[in-house]
Amino acid sequence: MNTKSTPAAGSGSKRPNSNRGRKVAVIGAGSWGTTFAKVLADADCDVTIWARRPEVVHEISVARRNSQYLPGINLPKGLKATESLAEALSGASLVFLAVPSQTMRQNLEDLEPYLERRSVLVSLVKGVERTTTMRMSEVIADVLDLEPERIAVVSGPNLALEIAKEQPTGAVASCASLEVAQEIATAFSTSYFRGYVNTDVTGTELGGVLKNLIALAIGIVDGVGYGENTKAAIITRGLAEMTEFAVASGGDPTTMSGLAGLGDLIATCQSPLSRNNTAGRLIGQGYSQAETKEQMQQTAEGITSVRPVLELARERGISMPIVEQVQMVLDGRMAPRDLGPHLATEDGVPQPELSLGGDRRGAWKRFIDRVKGERP
Repeated sequence: MNTKSTPAAGSGSKRPNSNRGRKVAVIGAGSWGTTFAKVLADADCDVTIWARRPEVVHEISVARRNSQYLPGINLPKGLKATESLAEALSGASLVFLAVPSQTMRQNLEDLEPYLERRSVLVSLVKGVERTTTMRMSEVIADVLDLEPERIAVVSGPNLALEIAKEQPTGAVASCASLEVAQEIATAFSTSYFRGYVNTDVTGTELGGVLKNLIALAIGIVDGVGYGENTKAAIITRGLAEMTEFAVASGGDPTTMSGLAGLGDLIATCQSPLSRNNTAGRLIGQGYSQAETKEQMQQTAEGITSVRPVLELARERGISMPIVEQVQMVLDGRMAPRDLGPHLATEDGVPQPELSLGGDRRGAWKRFIDRVKGERP
């Protein structure tokens, strides 16, 4: 299995001509959905974005703006908007899903009657379904019963407003079929947004889910007023928790060191544009969850993902102390100011930085012994 992220064919400084005539749909017109639709249009795809609210459709179609989510951004003239799922999905070879994780199942049920027989569904969503603890690719498979080659995910350090401003970055397209992953990455590769590919759907998807939880922790300690040492420790230990969880779930550890893991973690933890960082900071300043939601007027996927991720971690025997402490803060069982000092284990016994299971020291020793034995 190819788990290493590699550049997509056709990506580079010029827009790929191979996208001419490629019809794609984006379901969801929030900040990320609208931004991704812009990227696809800039990559020469024929793009239709679906929005639930008619006023959003009208503004995108007439004013070439989505001022609620992307203030000051002009959208491409060729980008079409509709509130009709049938119109959006007609002829679309790739369907990009940019809806809240907790409404994904209902959205899939709504679009199923209009889906083309060979369409590939691509999740842009970084969350876990609360009621089932399923990742979004698993929800797609559960609702639509598609083969793995028709389900994909895209993830990376992707703060919507920066990308809408055409500040350079990249993302990973992941699918069980490397050929399909290449097709997806080519569809969104532009001069400012580079596509990479791998086949580690589990790891790529979990990177996008888990970094939100660490970003909540960073926001909380930032809101309290802790400095860079505390935040660096949480990011580093958070990456260890992410990696152990991903590997226990069947993901590849190298994915966590790439765009979908470390790259996304850094961007989400350090940027005021991050919804999860912002939510954590408000909670760290003493706002309740309800007040935080009202202040933001957007969904912070991390808040809804903490509990299901912890359920899965316990099932798999994974310790996630930072995520546990985030849940304690959200539940009111821990004061935000106490999160930073709780980086160590409860019994205070020093632990290894990272453990991915198996006799790793034994394997390393055997490797060294073999090398020594081969020396003349």
